[in-house]
Amino acid sequence: MEVLKQLFEKRFNAPPEAVKPLQGQLGGSGRAIVRLTGAGASAIGIVYPIREENVAFLEFSRHFRRKGLPVPEIYAEDLNRGAYLEEDLGDTTLFEFLSQHRAGETIGPEAVEAYRKVVAVLPRFQVEAGRDLNYKVCYPRASFDRQSIAWDLNYFKYYFLRLAGVPFNEQALEADFGRLTKFLLSASHDYFLYRDFQSRNVMLRDGQPHFLDYQGGRRGALQYDIASLLFDGKADLPPALRKELLDYYLECLGGFIDLKRDTFMEHYYAYVYVRILQALGAYGFRGFYERKAHFLQSVPYALKNLRWLAENVKLPIALPALLEALGSLSSAEKLQALAMPEGNLTVRVFSFSFHREAPRDESGNGGGFVFDARSLPNPGREERFRLQTGKDMPVIEYLRQQESVGQFFDHARALVDESVRAYQRRGFSSLMVCFGCTGGQHRSVYLAEQLAQHLRGTAGIQVMLRHVELEKTGR
Repeated sequence: MEVLKQLFEKRFNAPPEAVKPLQGQLGGSGRAIVRLTGAGASAIGIVYPIREENVAFLEFSRHFRRKGLPVPEIYAEDLNRGAYLEEDLGDTTLFEFLSQHRAGETIGPEAVEAYRKVVAVLPRFQVEAGRDLNYKVCYPRASFDRQSIAWDLNYFKYYFLRLAGVPFNEQALEADFGRLTKFLLSASHDYFLYRDFQSRNVMLRDGQPHFLDYQGGRRGALQYDIASLLFDGKADLPPALRKELLDYYLECLGGFIDLKRDTFMEHYYAYVYVRILQALGAYGFRGFYERKAHFLQSVPYALKNLRWLAENVKLPIALPALLEALGSLSSAEKLQALAMPEGNLTVRVFSFSFHREAPRDESGNGGGFVFDARSLPNPGREERFRLQTGKDMPVIEYLRQQESVGQFFDHARALVDESVRAYQRRGFSSLMVCFGCTGGQHRSVYLAEQLAQHLRGTAGIQVMLRHVELEKTGR
């Protein structure tokens, strides 16, 4: 990471005091992503060896910023060493915000409003910024064309269907792929296609969305990106909310182009299908082939979306072999273990004060974890934080800046994650995790909130969060 330290010092006239890998930021991209802090500044550093993709991201970022779109500022770059430095947009993704403001199928108004803000910006990327974008830098293709679609469909066929053991007639499936491709390309496709417009690529800062990971963007159809967002697997949006957001998107889009809703909808669900197939291919490649099991946790959500499509949508073209293969997915032997019922394991997360007893496990399971956070820097000793809690942003920012807090949480999270996996394998139903500090107001609350946020959205997990001391004061 020496190159990133040099870029940071060049930009901020001081070396970074801390460099911290961002947990979970590698995803399926293979990028090394870190946060560098020092001299009162913070930046995100990326190292990635594919020059063409880096060039696309950097040029797109500058173009979008010229258009006034909320994307990160590029601070510095060294393309010869595959590195660049960008604005730090914080830690709250749209997915995490959604997880914090939902109870099962019930989505809180704060999350709905966040989605509406995101949806309203999408046409600006697609139409306004797409008009004079330099598509020559797109990587690996300048448009979502026949070749791009073939890559996605074959990705699904070979890395998901085949590795999952789902039988299919290859010739008949290829014939369906040909018909589907021809139909997809009959939609108007002279717009910017973001390509990975989903909840983990949107950051929320001060309540406003900011956008990342558009380096795979190219020319394409309008339907693809809104389908990506609304049928984003783990986000698991209820059908009624998907319809509401689609209607709002079309209303916003109508401010940029002369929109005929029927024409848009004729192709929309075909793009929903191809996006889900692309995602399943990625899950299969990373999960079955590379044996990164956490990617397979998204499969049940994708299968749920496919079942909904089968029951509610009739495509205007015949795809018998493809639909038969998709119908077989739910009974495929390799996928049964993935389709764990929601709530199979309940993780109860508590914060408490060591002035009192640790919470008792009322599930009958016993055991679990009690983490003592009293060794960590205490915001409660500072007058400015005394009346606040670990749920308030000033306290959160203070604790995030403490290296010891990050290390403590990383170790605790690793222990809990391993137990969660073991409990799921053995069919246990309950795990209890408690964080204690002196007053039960700052450090323990922050850590409990962070762990609950980390666990929410994991297949087969129901998270219950309680702050024992805050409940006594109604906070």
